[in-house]
This record gives sequence, structure tokens and C-alpha cells, in this order.
Amino acid sequence: MDSNGNANGGKRGLDKLREIMLRNKEESECGDDFPELEFEYADTESHMNEIAELYSYTEVPEFQVNLRGPRTRPWGPLPTLREILSTEAGLIRDFLVETGRVTRDDMLKKKKKKKHRPEDATESVFSEDESESLPCFDELMSEHGFGRCWQSMRDERRRAVVLKLMDRLDLSKRDARMKAMRALLYVAQGCWAEVQSDQEQASWARTNVILLYRCGVFSAFLELLYLEIENGSTASAALRKLAVSLADSTELRVVLSLLYTMVEVMRVDDECDPDDVRQLREQFRSELMCPQDNGELVAVTLLGMVARFCSGAAPHFPMKKVLLLVWKVLLVTLGGSAELRRLKAEGRARAGLPPEPEDTAERTRHMRCSSPPLGSVDANDGQPRGQAMRLMRRGLMKQPSLDEDAEQELETGNGAGKAEGERADSPRPDSPRAETPAPPPNKGLPWTPKVRSRDVLAFLDTSRRKFVGYDLENDLTSTAGLPSPIKEGARVLERHVYKSLSEVQIEREEEIERSPFSRPEVDVEQTPVEMLYAGMLPNLPQYMIALLKVLLAAAPTSKTKTDSINILADALPEEMPMTVLKSMRLGIDLNRQKEIIGKAVSSVLLLLLKHLKVNHVYQFEFVSQHLVFANCIPLVLKFFNQDIMAYITSKNTIAVIDFPSCVIGDQSEVTGDTLEIGDQPFCWRNVFASINLLRMLNKLCKWKHSRIMMLVVFKSAPILKRALKVKQAMMQVYTLKLLKMQTKYLGRQWRKSNMKTISAIYQKVRHRLNDDWAFGNDVDARPWDFRAEECQLRMRVDRFNERRYGEPEWLSDPEYRPVDSELSSVLGRPVELTEEFRRDYRRWLHREVFQAQIDWDQLVEKGYL
Repeated sequence: MDSNGNANGGKRGLDKLREIMLRNKEESECGDDFPELEFEYADTESHMNEIAELYSYTEVPEFQVNLRGPRTRPWGPLPTLREILSTEAGLIRDFLVETGRVTRDDMLKKKKKKKHRPEDATESVFSEDESESLPCFDELMSEHGFGRCWQSMRDERRRAVVLKLMDRLDLSKRDARMKAMRALLYVAQGCWAEVQSDQEQASWARTNVILLYRCGVFSAFLELLYLEIENGSTASAALRKLAVSLADSTELRVVLSLLYTMVEVMRVDDECDPDDVRQLREQFRSELMCPQDNGELVAVTLLGMVARFCSGAAPHFPMKKVLLLVWKVLLVTLGGSAELRRLKAEGRARAGLPPEPEDTAERTRHMRCSSPPLGSVDANDGQPRGQAMRLMRRGLMKQPSLDEDAEQELETGNGAGKAEGERADSPRPDSPRAETPAPPPNKGLPWTPKVRSRDVLAFLDTSRRKFVGYDLENDLTSTAGLPSPIKEGARVLERHVYKSLSEVQIEREEEIERSPFSRPEVDVEQTPVEMLYAGMLPNLPQYMIALLKVLLAAAPTSKTKTDSINILADALPEEMPMTVLKSMRLGIDLNRQKEIIGKAVSSVLLLLLKHLKVNHVYQFEFVSQHLVFANCIPLVLKFFNQDIMAYITSKNTIAVIDFPSCVIGDQSEVTGDTLEIGDQPFCWRNVFASINLLRMLNKLCKWKHSRIMMLVVFKSAPILKRALKVKQAMMQVYTLKLLKMQTKYLGRQWRKSNMKTISAIYQKVRHRLNDDWAFGNDVDARPWDFRAEECQLRMRVDRFNERRYGEPEWLSDPEYRPVDSELSSVLGRPVELTEEFRRDYRRWLHREVFQAQIDWDQLVEKGYL
């Protein structure tokens, strides 16, 4: 009955509830502007896109420098419109000269003043003299008597060409050396002037890269890279300039482009590769893992370039190419996701642990994304009270994926209600609705619940103290006197106990610390990760700070400052564009450059964190602490504090001038319409970078209360809620994990206003049994323990580094150093004599030796000694 005593009050209430649910569902289905992203997470994008992202659009004219002129056909080149116009202009010039109106000297002066423009109607970044002196590949082929058609040569002939070009790399003259470098880069690019399609270019690039590696080109270009890094004249010239441009890094860009092309091609595994090519790829991987001639790993040298660039010592370094090469070198040497799963499985097997229940990346591939919470920000953040209450009521509704079940129960439970629901005045009754697929028969949680051993121990201690009144320290088996439900709960917890590889490694370190002589550490296996960490350790803080500086400069929300680093120097031409179209093209190129750099930095940091955590947890903690101390957490939040959907759907790509499309086939002129070409609903690299940053933030904050409090202090909850608008399952899972960490600190009012987010966490994030993450009763969350937690962790990490990579403490004290007791060794040891002794030793000999009377017979008398 209603307030007036009518019996139909309940029926009207049920109709009103059904109407609200139907309207809410239709708003989520029909009013949703952001469809689900068909994004599949992988280690890299497609091989063609990875190669295309190496080159900026400002570098497009340089492709024609490597090989001068268009492809020649058997019947000769077809005349272009420019050639026809130049012929007509020649006839007019001859007529003017013959009639005496213009002299030939005046015509020659005008011709010299005329600026050079390439045939693709793009502005060249080279001067006229430099363009005239660099017809590299064709000129060198003619000079050495080789044919110009690379595809028609035999294998022996191609090898001879490569060896001939390598001989020119040792020349002291810069122009001659640059010709050979550009010619070899053209070969590595697949000799694109002789191909007809992108697939043919990729096939020839793979064939040529294998040939170049067999001939030793990779090692030769590494030596050239080391020479260019130490080239002080180029760095000083760049420092004197007000603005560094593309022309300041020409040699470095050619070297890095060839190295990156070879690494990327050798990284990709082709099923059609013969056995000798597979062995060659393994040899290439082994070469990258070994120290080079300068005593450093290739990855460490490249990270050193990033650090020098950020310090201001080398502003001409092309950061995009350097970071892309660092990323691909790490992928080749350390391995990607599949290699990580294998290493983790092997590590758990060696430690006697069961296999991992699920892999997050693999499980999220088959998960369905959730609809974003209604309202992009919190209901309490600067909104009117009425609007906040409406959003809160809508937030209390179930998700659209669960609405069908509730509505179905209402329809089947009350036939009259169903008839009333089909009235004409119901909201949008005739609108078509997509059918929801039937749920699987074994519908349940996507994750296996986990529990830590310390949680089981805390549960038993609390139960014993409550029901029996005694404590047993570190006892997981004694349940005498406890009620049956408590025993059943303990058995459930024990079935889901999960022990991580990190816990085993920490226990082993504590054991070594307690018993350094009886249980010492055995010889450490020199894995690629171990060698990389040992090489990075002396300058690791500088490397992490440099990477975060570059990431900050590449963030879409960052503002350009006078003292900030210029990561766009290798995309800026010497002369700024003068037309609107060229300005738009340059703007797209610069935005694309930032996105690629953000993708590379996020991938490098995530790869390092994941591999170091599998190798040893204290290596991971050392890197993590330096990232946290360098303000990595607020930096990532700053990255997401933007219109995330605009960032995800940005289209800073011009397909017609991507490599190799810009050099294969007939080239169309870049117009305003070609700038808008592209039908992909999202930008792959931006989604990839966003997921990487979320995964990195999860790794930094997991089980670290002080870092979780940093998320709360920097007000990350509304920022992360905006990220839930992206309908991609993997991105939503990692965002919800970050929200789950801090829910207990956000207060009751926030939880009441964000019940839909709480429901999504329950539905999609793994459950930790006995984890009261939504209520804030955790005794480990005391704020006064935060600083002590970080300090204790730092002490343990420092002891680990000192023991494994530094000089032992007992050797630093001279009292405990071993003494050399062998006569020949002691006598052969060099002795430093003071200046006073050298000046007075003759008088000392005369006074103490020659003038002294010594009775040698006393030495043999009994009892003298």
C-alpha cells in the first residue's frame, strides 16, 4: 500500500523501477560515444609500423639522397609535368636571349639564386651544394664498376659490393665516409627503388640485413657510433647554436637508423627462416649481450647517451632513434612477454613452487570490458548537489552486462508488470536492441583467489587469542580448541596460499645475512639480466632520472619551458615552414614524435622492472626506489591528467608519407585531404604506452603503503576514473587495481558515491582473501610506519648490492686484509721512495753502512741471537 492506503502503490513502484533501469540501460547502449577498442596487447606493433616510426616526416627528402632520381623503366622514364614545363621555359629563354632582351649572364645569375626543391614537392633540409654531392648508391656503384640493379646481382656480387662499401667507412674524409654510410643504409632499407610493394621491400630488407650482418656491418657501425658519441666538435657546435635542428645530427641519424633496422629485422622471427639464419640470429643476440670494444654493453652505452642528452652535454643526440634502439636491444637481449613467462616458470620450478595460476596479460585478452562510470569525475568534485545526487543514484545501478539478468527476473516474476512495461508511454519502446550472448555455464570469477602466508598466520593468531587465549608464534598448523567454522576457514585459506618468487628470494637473503659463512651465496649465474644490472649499477640513478625527464618532456600535458630539454630537435628543419599546409604537417610530425618517445620510454622502464623482478627482487626494488625518489608516480599521474579519449583516438599519422609508402610507387602530393586519411578508431602506440604506464605504476605501488599514500595525496582517484572511459579490458583491469589499492584511504563518502567502480573492482580484479581493501581496517596502514618501511627496504637493498657487486666490508679494514708472505712476490713489488730519501740516501749509506764497524763473527757465536 502507498501512503494513502492504496494497494497499487507497490505495482507503481515496480513500474518506476523498471522504467529507471530501462532508461539507464538505453543511455549506456545508445548514448555511448566511445565503442569498445579492438586492441590486442603485444610486445610491439607490426614490423612495418615499427620501421615506419623510426623516420620523422622531416626526414623524407633524405631517402632520395641515398639514391638520386626516380626508378628507371626499360623504355625510359616518363616525362613529368616539371620536365615539360622546364622544356617550355628553355624555349622561352632561348627566344629572349636571341632577341637581345636578356643576356645569358643574367639568366645564369637567376638560376644560381633559384632554390633547390625535391621532386616530391617537399622542402629539403639540405643545402644545394650538399644535395649535389650526395647521389650515394648510384655513384658508388658506377665508380666501382658494379651494376645499379641490386636484385639482378648474384650473391657473390652483392657481398663484394658490401665489402667495398665497408672499406670506405675507414676513410678520414667525412663526405666520402658519409656516402658509404648512406649507401649501406639504402641496402638495409631493402633497395626500395627496385621494388613494387611494401611486402617486397620488407622481404628484400630482411635478405639484405642478413647479408650485412654476415659481412660485419653491424660491428663496424657500432664503432662509428662510439666515434660519433665522443665527437666533441659536433657537440660544441650544437651547444653554440640557439636552436638545434635536423642538420646537426646527420651522421648519428644515419648510424642509428641502420643499427635500428638491423636489430628490428633480426628480432622478428620468421617461420620460413632456414636453420643457418636461426643460428645467425642467436649469434646476433649473443653479440648484443657481450661487452663491446669500449667495455660496455650496447644497452648501457645507449642509456649513457640519454643521460648525456638530458645533462645538456650533447643536445644534438636524436632521442627518438636512441630510445627506440634501446627498447629493441632490450627486447632482443632480455626477451619479451613469452620469455618472461618462461623465466618465471623456471625460477618457480627451481624454488620448488607450483606454477603460476594465471597470467594477467593472457587472461585479459578474453575479458569483456566494462562500461565507464557515469560521470567522468567524482560526484563530489565541484558538481552541484542535485547533479551529484543524480549521478550517485545512477552509480548505484548495476552494470549493463548485469542489467539483463535483473530485468529478466522482474519480467518473469510478474506478468502484469511485463504487460505494463509494454505500454506506449514507456521510454523508447520500439528502439532496436542488440542481443546479449548467453553466459557460459561455468560463470565465475576470472581469477583464482590468492592469500599470503602472513595473512593465514594473522587469521590463526587472532582466532587463538579470541577463543583460546594463547599465542603460538609462526604456527600455521595448531588449531586445537578452535571452533569448526574457524578450522574450515583456515583450510580454505591454506588451499589458496600463494608464495611468490620474491618471497623465496627475500628469505634466501635473510638466510645469507644470518649465516654468511655456513650458508654463503653460490656463484651467481651470468644471465643477460644480471650482466645488464651490473653494467647499469654505477650510473643507474642517472639513467632513471634521464628516462623520466624525457618522459616528462613527451607528456601531452607538459608545457615547454626555457630550461627543459628539447626532444624534438631531430624533427625540426633548419628553416621553419612558411605555408599553412607545411605548418600543419610539421605540427603532426612533432606530436607523432612525442607519442613515439612516450611509447619507447614506457616500454623500456616496464621491461627493466619486469625482468629485474624475476631475476632478483632487490634489483627490482633498487630501480623502483630511484624511480619513486625521482617523482615517477606524480609524473605518470600527470600523463593521465588529460582528455584520455582524445589522446587514445589521436591521429598524428600521415599514411602517404610513412616509410616505405613515401618511396614506392607514384607519389601523391601532400594536401589537406591526405592529412586526414586514416580509418583506425584508435592510436595503437598511445593505448600501448598508457597500458605500460599503468602496469609500471602497479609494480611500483604494490604492497607499498607509503607509495599508495602518494596516490592518495596526489588525488589520483578522479584521474584514474577518467581512464576507465577507455573501453579496453586490460587497461581497465590495471586502472581498477590502482583504485583498489587506495580505496581504504579515500573515505566512506567516496565509496558511497562510487559504488559502480567498487562493483567493477569486485568483478574484474583478483580477490585477496581476508583483504578488507574496501573498509580501511588494515593495521599495516599506520602512517607513522611509512618512512621506516622505505628506510628498511633501502638498507636491505644496499646490503645486497654491497655483498654481490661491491667490495666486502671486512676487506675495507686493513687489519683483516690477507698478507702476501711469498719472498719473490714481496721483493718484486714496486716501492715508492720519497723525495727526501732520494736526496739523502748517499749520505745515509756513507754514515750508516760504510763508516760503521761491524763484527761479523758475533753473528755466529752461540747465544747472540
